[in-house]
Amino acid sequence: MKLLKYSFYILASAGLLLSACRKDFEEINTDPNKARYANPETLIGPSLIRMVQVNQNRCLRINNELMQVHVTTINSDEIHRYVIRPAESDYLWNNWYPERTDFLDIYRGGVKLDSNSTYMGIGLILDAWNISLLTDMFGDVPYSEANMGRYEDIYQPKFDKQEDIYMDVFKKLEAANTLLAKGVTVAEGDATLDYLYHTDPALWRKFGNSLYLRLLLRVSGKAEANAPAKMQEIVANPSQYPLFANNDESAILRFTTTPPFVSAFNTYRDYDFNGDNGLSTFFINNLKEWDDPRINKWASKVSGTFEGISSGYAVGDVPERQSYYLAALKNEPLLGNILNYPELQFILAEAALKGYISGSAQSFYEEGVKAALNLWGYEMPDNYLSREGIKWNESDMEFDKMEKIHLQKYYTMFFTDFQQWYEYRRTGHPVLPKGPGLRNDGKMPSRLNYPVMVQTLNATNYKNAVEQMGPDDINTKVWWNK
Repeated sequence: MKLLKYSFYILASAGLLLSACRKDFEEINTDPNKARYANPETLIGPSLIRMVQVNQNRCLRINNELMQVHVTTINSDEIHRYVIRPAESDYLWNNWYPERTDFLDIYRGGVKLDSNSTYMGIGLILDAWNISLLTDMFGDVPYSEANMGRYEDIYQPKFDKQEDIYMDVFKKLEAANTLLAKGVTVAEGDATLDYLYHTDPALWRKFGNSLYLRLLLRVSGKAEANAPAKMQEIVANPSQYPLFANNDESAILRFTTTPPFVSAFNTYRDYDFNGDNGLSTFFINNLKEWDDPRINKWASKVSGTFEGISSGYAVGDVPERQSYYLAALKNEPLLGNILNYPELQFILAEAALKGYISGSAQSFYEEGVKAALNLWGYEMPDNYLSREGIKWNESDMEFDKMEKIHLQKYYTMFFTDFQQWYEYRRTGHPVLPKGPGLRNDGKMPSRLNYPVMVQTLNATNYKNAVEQMGPDDINTKVWWNK
């Protein structure tokens, strides 16, 4: 029974902190006069680092294969052929949920610290970010009863519908915006423990509202979400809903090379990072066509030029590796990206194109293109916006404008968890070439399976989830994608 109960902690994320460095955390942070809680300032930094490291790890393994950033040269590894083994789910589920415990405790700690509105707002934003990744990956997931083992002895949480999760996430982001508007500062020593914004309430507020727009756009195809109206309200009221104003305000966890504040790839051998893959023809050829300077920081040259390899190659027909990730990317601070200013501009461009918000889609698009280059340290070359494949043509059909927006957005979200894949599932952009070796009837997977142990240890709620959402396979579409 003890083993079974412990398994529920892991797989249902009922509140146990798995990391060895936190095993005695509750004893350290026990208040003899009140209920036990964690000091929020001690949780922000380590939890953010771990969350981004997990995202980097599986972005390299899963997202970048599916979205043709790179292609494996190991014939038996078939993610690029749309074959995803169920075991791929375990790592994300078993790492994202424990980090959610910490994000919830940041909020609870803020409540205990004389209702510190800044910590409360930060906790709500991080929880919204975390659960959005979970539900966009799996669909219906444990939410309202998840991470409650420590407080409510719930070890078999129900699965909430994705629609309900999203509606509650929006409430949390509204609350966070209100809390952070109070502008409560924290002690200077505590502020430095937040490696993202040093607990600056103004910057956290901008991050929360920019995240709000990302998620509203994701569900904008569902009339019941009423997302377009809310997007218009946010954009039309910048004093009430401030957003990122420049690249410096982007949510990027800029890793160093000094542990523990390091990238997930810091300890990788070069081979582990780039030795068994090559950059795809799709990824390389667009950059070459545009003469995009970012290629010099992302890709190696082969015989003096940049060359890619085809994704979805037939079984046994392994191509010879050409250009590959530069090893310097292992410790590149910009690979700690969560949500950046250029992505926000492309969100606004699509929203304007579809009439959700006022403003010029072209202006937002061109600002996004410029900012994306600036983010990587490059000034926009002369006539760059007039180049074939980049130039905005007002007379183009909406499909072609969407392709331009999302192709630029694709490169802007380089190594940003699973955002490329999530956006492709929502829009079908950018249009990816289909190789001859694709499986799964050539269909891009729509989600990951639930972990096998969850199916066993939380069987009743798992079965209920499958009944309400659809079969537990990679082709079942999540709510916002139906």
